[in-house]
Amino acid sequence: MAPRYALVPDQHGPGGRLQPLTEDGTPLGPPEHVPALAAAVAEREVADRPRWVFAATDGAYAPLLPVRLARSHDLRLTEPLLLGQEGRFGEPRSLGAAWARLRGLPVPADLPESAAEDDQDGLFAPDRLQLPPGTDALEAVVAVHAEQLRRTAAIADPAERHRFRLLAAAESAGGLLAAEMARDGLPWRSDLHDRLLTELLGPRPQVPGAPPRRLAELAAELQRSLGGRPFNPDSHGQVLRAFADRGIQLGSTRSWELRRVDHPAAELMIRYKELSRLHAAHGWAWQAAWARNGRFRPEYVVGGVVSGRWATRGGGALQIPRILRRAVVADPGWSLVVADAAQLEPRVLAALSGDASLARTAAQGDLYEALAATAFHGDRSKAKLGLLGAMYGQTSGDIGPLLATLRRRYPAAMGYVEAAARTGEDGGVVRSRLGRTCPPPSADWLDLTEAPETAGEAGGRSARARGRFTRNFVIQASAADWALALLAALRRRLAALSSGADRPHLVFFQHDEVVVHTPADLADRVAEEVAGAAEEARLLVFGDTPVRFPMSTTVVDCYADAK
Repeated sequence: MAPRYALVPDQHGPGGRLQPLTEDGTPLGPPEHVPALAAAVAEREVADRPRWVFAATDGAYAPLLPVRLARSHDLRLTEPLLLGQEGRFGEPRSLGAAWARLRGLPVPADLPESAAEDDQDGLFAPDRLQLPPGTDALEAVVAVHAEQLRRTAAIADPAERHRFRLLAAAESAGGLLAAEMARDGLPWRSDLHDRLLTELLGPRPQVPGAPPRRLAELAAELQRSLGGRPFNPDSHGQVLRAFADRGIQLGSTRSWELRRVDHPAAELMIRYKELSRLHAAHGWAWQAAWARNGRFRPEYVVGGVVSGRWATRGGGALQIPRILRRAVVADPGWSLVVADAAQLEPRVLAALSGDASLARTAAQGDLYEALAATAFHGDRSKAKLGLLGAMYGQTSGDIGPLLATLRRRYPAAMGYVEAAARTGEDGGVVRSRLGRTCPPPSADWLDLTEAPETAGEAGGRSARARGRFTRNFVIQASAADWALALLAALRRRLAALSSGADRPHLVFFQHDEVVVHTPADLADRVAEEVAGAAEEARLLVFGDTPVRFPMSTTVVDCYADAK
């Protein structure tokens, strides 16, 4: 078994302390203070390939980069997973909170995510870890780690315990990768970005806060088309009144609703909203803040969504507009390997449910085409609508007959999501394949659905809404499990291809899509490793299922050319 080391950087300076541990977290000898932590960690990484134990990866690992660690145990990422297993969802997750629970002390609330991460130099001060004054941080890391191992071992079912260990390891590997991607950055050509903005918005405004020329022109055109009365196109209420003055009643300014309006102002409003969103989210101010020195460096929040999907602390990494992908260009002599999972969530449903018929359908190329051929007389649109409706709990419109067809053809798959929905409607919780737990219902929900005087229509609506949530959670969270395993496997495989400055490395991740920046002569090897990592993730998460998780992979110089 690989050795373990607990690690705590010094508050100030390049040093830190290391504590060797046994597999159950017991200290092996006294802790060691090293004056150059990064060098000491790099030396032990090469010699022992240990599992490193951190209070929080983004505080302990980021200062060590470019040293690369193979495996870790992140206490802050593991704690909420364990709390969910124990039915204590939402309790604070910091080292200080876990230490307080262990010692019977008052549990401190977690700091807001942005407040906890805005000062890397001070992150490991006691107030950042939420430890009581005078508490030894290394002692707390060692104790909380041992307790997390004990709580994991206490999971009664051996199969569930094994899968949960996989989840904790994959979540911690995600923490390592997030820190590495923030450091390495996604290649970004600011000159191309500026050219795109100028083409779409006009020249960069010289007066701070002034709208770009094209937005100002569109605002003026909107006003003229709606009678000439001035209004602010960024104000939801003023836009609705301006349309109402022309006899057009809108419930919102959403694009789908505007597209149903037969008036020139509707199309102008859609275009204004698109360009305004681009300017606000990825305009020149964004470029100055996030795209520096030829790289966009997103700050990922691992497990930032309850389903296990990642979030970001800013920069809009998960919503890069398609047109701006033209600014993502590989370095000279390098390539981008872009891969995304094809129809991931329906395949996850097939693997989770063990439905042999759906598994056979999912083993083919285009799942919706295969589904259409077997159940919907070749109508792919109906096949897709029906299966997505089953996963997301849609019942309105013409979907009823489609769901009936699916129930007859795929009873195990439909039974699986419907059982998850019933659990949610009854106030229960569900878990992903590896053991991530969904949030329990709120007290307000319980009052609404259990009180006799309100358990009628309103209570029924609330129960059905929670059923839709739990129905989708088991699929979306299990898809996130698979994606985490994919990332961990691919990260390890890329490290084995090459090392040093010319190594292929992951630079972008978005739900079921990955981008690797690689020397061009290794691009084909990287594409093979992506496929191998997907297969490895399938076996780790779902076992010996016949369902395949194919990756659509392309090698390009520019990200926009991958789609």
